[in-house]
Amino acid sequence: MAFQKPPDGGWGWVIVVVSFFTQFLCYGSPLAVGVLYLEWLDAFGEGKGKTAWVGSLANGIGLLASPVCSICVSSFGARPVAIFSGFMVAGGLMMSSFAPNIYFLYVSYGIVVGLGCGLLYTATVTITCQYFDKRRGLALGLISTGSSVGLFIYAALQRELIELYGLDGCLLIVGALSLNILACGSLMRPLESSSSPPPEKMFVDKLPDQYFVYHEKEKTVEENISILEKGYIDEKCVNNVPDCKQDSILNKNALSSMNINEKDTYKKKVVEQTNFCKQLAKRKWQLYLTYWKETMVLFKNKVFSALFVAILLFDIGGFPPSLLMEDVARSANISEDDYYMPLISIIGIMTTVGKLILGILADFKWVNTLYLYVTTLLMTGVALFAIPFAKSYLTLAMLSGILGFLTGNWSIFPYVTTKTVGIEKLTHAYGILMFFAGLGNSLGPPIVGWFYDWTQEYNTAFYFSGFCVLLGGFLLLLAALPCWNACTNQSSKLPPNTYSYKVASNA
Repeated sequence: MAFQKPPDGGWGWVIVVVSFFTQFLCYGSPLAVGVLYLEWLDAFGEGKGKTAWVGSLANGIGLLASPVCSICVSSFGARPVAIFSGFMVAGGLMMSSFAPNIYFLYVSYGIVVGLGCGLLYTATVTITCQYFDKRRGLALGLISTGSSVGLFIYAALQRELIELYGLDGCLLIVGALSLNILACGSLMRPLESSSSPPPEKMFVDKLPDQYFVYHEKEKTVEENISILEKGYIDEKCVNNVPDCKQDSILNKNALSSMNINEKDTYKKKVVEQTNFCKQLAKRKWQLYLTYWKETMVLFKNKVFSALFVAILLFDIGGFPPSLLMEDVARSANISEDDYYMPLISIIGIMTTVGKLILGILADFKWVNTLYLYVTTLLMTGVALFAIPFAKSYLTLAMLSGILGFLTGNWSIFPYVTTKTVGIEKLTHAYGILMFFAGLGNSLGPPIVGWFYDWTQEYNTAFYFSGFCVLLGGFLLLLAALPCWNACTNQSSKLPPNTYSYKVASNA
């Protein structure tokens, strides 16, 4: 399907608005799941590590399934996927209100809601990229703040709804709010060329003529033969009755011979189609082999390998505070009267600020985005080490703000990946990195929860988290030192692409 030139405006701004609200509505509850986490601990009485799996799955499954999400959007379009995913998110949230145990929540909230969010993120990013070219960075930056604003508002909203209607009522209302995604998705009008032929016609035009020759003959040959045979026999029977039977027998014999020829033609076409399928499967297999070979070439780049380790360790250690900070405050015996704002809300609003400021800094030519990203990792590790020493709401609020701001380094991660592997390999490399980011998101909170179940305090858990992030930052710093530049430049000269696909991100 041929697309028009991106208008960089017009209906594109409607796409930006509905994409912003789509991410706001779908990511609000999963990112602010720390409020629900406390209620699930009290409701089901399970360990912190086991309960933390619910929120970690909801936030990590979308990244883990990003290749599948991309295939769905590429195959069906952004609007159908957005509408279908809206039902998934709303249905998963409403089903979670009837959860009889924590295992039911793994499926309803963790997998169903998480996969719906991943599909919606891919749909919003894809449709926005179709409508914007020169202003694509601005448009993507605007829609990405929807999730952060959702975290800020949903943290307070879910707490208020729990006080008024209980946990079950809160999930039902939040699920009902998510149905507004359907209205947003219906406005995601695809950008198609008005002169482009219908998909059915394009598909037929691309088929070789040899694959439907027999189909046409099959419909017409027997009809024509029967008509000619009938007319000839009728004429002979009128003029010469004795010859009628003889001609009928001869025509039947001719018809039988023609049917045999048609059967031979049909067999020949089947053989040709079988050979075509074999050649297609062989080419696909060769494509996959090339993909994995180029993946191995990517990992020969020392900076890329260090970046892969850093993003995995960063998400293992840096993601848990957004899920567990409320429980950290409760474990520190901080009175609810001291709460001026939920700590998760502070993380959300400062993440928005961090995305904007770090994104602006990355645009300056004198700023090395790789070193900027390393700096955010090292500062995040130090902030995590400081959490065990925070015993008041004010201190925890300050650390939450710092961690939220530094988490905004997601906005510069595409810049770092591009600097590492080059623009021609960005899609391939970014997809691999996002998969392992999702793996870190899924593993981080349960690991911290298991540390608490083992030691009955969060100190050891956050020391472990801080160590993971610092280790990833130092490894990336060592790999990015100038002494590795020659090796990096040599390994970044990769063979040209022989494949094409899209990958969702969560930047």
